[in-house]
Amino acid sequence: MIVILKNDPNPKQVDNLIQWLKSLGMEIHESKGQSTTIIGLVGDTSGIDISLIQALDIVEDVKRIQEPYKNANRKFHPEDTVVKAGPGRLGGGHFQTIAGPCSVESQEQICEIALRVREAGAGMLRGGAFKPRTSPYSFQGMRDEGIKLLVEAKKVSGLPVVTEIMDISHLHLFSDVDMIQVGARNMQNFELLKELGKTKKPILIKRGISSTLEELLMSVEYIMAGGNTQVVICERGIRTFETATRNTLDLSAVPLLKSMTHLPVVVDPSHGTGISRLVKPMSMAAAAAGADGLLIEVHNDPPHALCDGKQSLTPEEFEDLMKSTAAILPHAYRRQ
Repeated sequence: MIVILKNDPNPKQVDNLIQWLKSLGMEIHESKGQSTTIIGLVGDTSGIDISLIQALDIVEDVKRIQEPYKNANRKFHPEDTVVKAGPGRLGGGHFQTIAGPCSVESQEQICEIALRVREAGAGMLRGGAFKPRTSPYSFQGMRDEGIKLLVEAKKVSGLPVVTEIMDISHLHLFSDVDMIQVGARNMQNFELLKELGKTKKPILIKRGISSTLEELLMSVEYIMAGGNTQVVICERGIRTFETATRNTLDLSAVPLLKSMTHLPVVVDPSHGTGISRLVKPMSMAAAAAGADGLLIEVHNDPPHALCDGKQSLTPEEFEDLMKSTAAILPHAYRRQ
């Protein structure tokens, strides 16, 4: 349930309303926009008489919310959330490109790529230290040493860094990481999500390969229910019958999610297609669809990459992508 207040409501009356709702066992979320204040109620609202609330002088309207996700719901929070990671911003008109290799392989590699993507206009650096792979015989990442090298690249380039967590026991290794990524395989690892909800770090969560948008938002809800509201949602492709691409990039998810939630939505066309030559057109399409950012894999030597070389761009190709995407942004779809 949400309670929409009239413009410039009496603060004392607002406080009295909130205290009364709390006495009924409701968890209260107050959202103040430029012209509207909304009080969101989380809990069993079936016993609340809406007419009593509607009769109050400060109340404009009362609506019941049917969706199971509350904190992530745009109806609870009409204004766009801006997620901050170091100097980087995502959402609320801030478009951000996160770029870097699938895997951290060496100090020379990650530092060189960090400098090259920064020069091309990237605002954040990505790099995998813990790598969940389908085969147990594939490269699994440099683990804690990979995080150390990623932080070294952060110092060299000045870019805030994003990397994936696999298990909550690794959380202590992420103290110098600016944004923690939850991969598609862990989207419904609810115990991990609960623990990340207790942290103060921004979280980037990827859509599971067979997950609906509502299931994705319910996973986000696990994080937000713990108190962490700094969440970025990533569309990275889903599994369909199509085999021409690694996954099927669901760009319709961008405007849909933007209407369903106030959180930033970014797109990963590298995993979404698995083919480097498709990354640029899908990045442009994602920008046109209204995405708040991109997640792009860049490697200085893709044919010899230890992971996902086929979908990685060279620094030169990434620079071209950035220019093409920038030309699209002024014409991007914006939610009405």
